[in-house]
Amino acid sequence: MTESNVIALTSSRERTASTASGYLMLFILLLSIIVQIWGIAQLANEQDGLLAIVAVIAAPIVLVFVACGFYMLQPNQAAAITLFGDYQGTDRATGLRWVLPWLMRKKVSVRATNFISDKIKVNDLRGNPIEMAAQIVWRVVDTAQALFDVDDYKEFIRVQVEAAIRKIGARYPYDDFDHQDVTLRGHLDEVAVELRKELIERLSIAGITVDECGFTHLAYAQEIAGAMLRRQQAQAVVAARRTLVDGAVGMVEMALASLSEKKVVELDDERRAAMVSNLMVVLCGERDTQPVVNTGTLYQ
Repeated sequence: MTESNVIALTSSRERTASTASGYLMLFILLLSIIVQIWGIAQLANEQDGLLAIVAVIAAPIVLVFVACGFYMLQPNQAAAITLFGDYQGTDRATGLRWVLPWLMRKKVSVRATNFISDKIKVNDLRGNPIEMAAQIVWRVVDTAQALFDVDDYKEFIRVQVEAAIRKIGARYPYDDFDHQDVTLRGHLDEVAVELRKELIERLSIAGITVDECGFTHLAYAQEIAGAMLRRQQAQAVVAARRTLVDGAVGMVEMALASLSEKKVVELDDERRAAMVSNLMVVLCGERDTQPVVNTGTLYQ
């Protein structure tokens, strides 16, 4: 038997429970109190003894029977009804409710709840240790599954969130210095959508869905953070130098073309090379240039 078949056989499904409004039963409760007071008063006056005795005996029984069946549900709250361990249905109607006293009620909140995971260490696609944490907004959509298909659905959520983060974190690199692949740092929204799909699939067995998902922490682990920072700085310097050199080459080409077009000066190959060298030094140097006066010729 496969795992999917086992889940299908043991999966519970929520259904509507047979319950009653508590306001009618509250009226009966008050009526039983009045009847008991009347019976006591009749016995005290020694009038209608048999009827008074029946009222005094029956009224407390009705009072206890009715009082034990009351419960109250607030908005976005449900109650799972069981009879000697057998699931009878779920009541989602708000207000004062009533069921038979021997039916047990287990209240479950179906409100949206926010959960923030702990920071966990994960190895990304390239094996680099990184730290990740996520926040999810979840809610119970099937009370029967949440109560009867998992032992503790809140603890189940915590474990499954950690497992999903590890799986998604290992699927992508933290960063791609060539900017060609989907990365955790550069594509947070896309990765968050994939994490939400993974969580919905994992939590469906517990009757829970995920409305929103996102990362609250994403960084290299401390043992490699310094090395990765130096690598990023070096790559930033290289990228800046590349941009600077590309711009300098374009300016040199423009200068030489303008001089040739306007015939300001005739340059042979050697003088052209010397001029290119000087311009590149001036444009690409980190410090201010110091002019040097040449009183001779280029060949001296």
